[in-house]
Amino acid sequence: MDGVWTIAGKLNPVPALDRLDLLADPVVTALRSLDPSDAARCAVAEIDPSLADTAEFCAFYGSPLDASANCVVVAGKRGDVIRYAACLVLATTRADVNGVVRRRLDARKASFAPMDDAVSLSGMAYGGITPIGLPADWPVLLSPEVAAAPELVIGSGVRHSKILVPGDVLAKLPGAEVVTDLARPA
Repeated sequence: MDGVWTIAGKLNPVPALDRLDLLADPVVTALRSLDPSDAARCAVAEIDPSLADTAEFCAFYGSPLDASANCVVVAGKRGDVIRYAACLVLATTRADVNGVVRRRLDARKASFAPMDDAVSLSGMAYGGITPIGLPADWPVLLSPEVAAAPELVIGSGVRHSKILVPGDVLAKLPGAEVVTDLARPA
């Protein structure tokens, strides 16, 4: 892993591929399929699972809120067709689900996917869903601020760890799209 994570706070990040026990299975598969130089730029840190929610995590571990990105799964529906997408925005913002995301999914209605659907379809834990390792047919929509961030803290697919990753690595994920105006002020 190159460099030092300035956003780590009290975390003890290690190369992600060295601690597969801290990652959901789809995340492991996705990290292994990345360009090795990009995978080497991803770290993982173990956390208390009761502190996985962003605000509590940042407060306890001393990682800046503006360096955390939240991944939300959105379900867009038109007729009987449901399309899913993942949206990754800074924790200080919200995804424009009813505008930008709904239009991108060509849906009449868009909303956060029900928890059971998000968990079963992603193979990840609720509250730990990450854009790394999501189903191949889901677009991964990134706000420009996320794609440009030099370092971010995101979910790991489980609640007992976090991934530290540069935004440009996320922008290279399969299905990733940088979407202008995706994020709105919180």
